[in-house]
Amino acid sequence: MLRINHSVTIDDSLIEERFVRASGPGGQNVNKVSTAVELRFAPRLCETIPERAQARLEQLAGARMTDEGVIVIKADRFRTQERNRADARERLADLIRRALIEPKRRIATKPTRASKERRLRAKTQRSDVKRLRRSKPELS
Repeated sequence: MLRINHSVTIDDSLIEERFVRASGPGGQNVNKVSTAVELRFAPRLCETIPERAQARLEQLAGARMTDEGVIVIKADRFRTQERNRADARERLADLIRRALIEPKRRIATKPTRASKERRLRAKTQRSDVKRLRRSKPELS
């Protein structure tokens, strides 16, 4: 079980992990050992994540989400499978935690009378400056 918070947990059967060879520097170790982890998770199959959070999760996942609705996280920062596996799981948990946060609704407000007056005064001053620049200089 992957615990996200006090109310959301993800069953290990919903998470698929494949170990692949990592790219980049690392000498012979990188060519012989499959230390990178490719974690796959389908949020639509998880019943503990609320519907609205699933929609936000799809937005947050962006390019990490496939057309089939599967989130793919690749972790290859470390040299061992265990640390890469833990890193991938933590990144998934982080993504889900961010999706669970309900965004605050914006409360529509009107500008105050004083702010309207300040705006109009500033526009008038700017207009005066431009008007003064238009006048032609006198030739002597």
